[in-house]
Amino acid sequence: RWVEVDVITCNSAISACEKGGEWEQAFKLLRVMSHSELEFDTTTFNAAISACEKGGKWARALELFNAMVRTKEEPSMITFNALISACEKSAEWEKALQLLAAMSCREIQVDTITCSAA
Repeated sequence: RWVEVDVITCNSAISACEKGGEWEQAFKLLRVMSHSELEFDTTTFNAAISACEKGGKWARALELFNAMVRTKEEPSMITFNALISACEKSAEWEKALQLLAAMSCREIQVDTITCSAA
């Protein structure tokens, strides 16, 4: 029996990729979603950005963030925490500070995870 491919199923699979450190597989799933005409939601972007963060791919994470903004999905504290952490792990502290400022502009609450990553 086949599992129906929908946003929830894909988000779960992307999340599993993130936990397994498989950022490339997460991107393959994003392509599957795109070809299946499934719309990305905040959870999709957060899971994929987190996969990039775990894989040390800060530039890819920022590309996803920019795509998220273009689609009008609202970034959350989780989005920014993953982005800032990705930048921190790659010694991109200037980008991390820019993201911290963007959080403030968007009136997104900063938590201890944000502060420890920045």
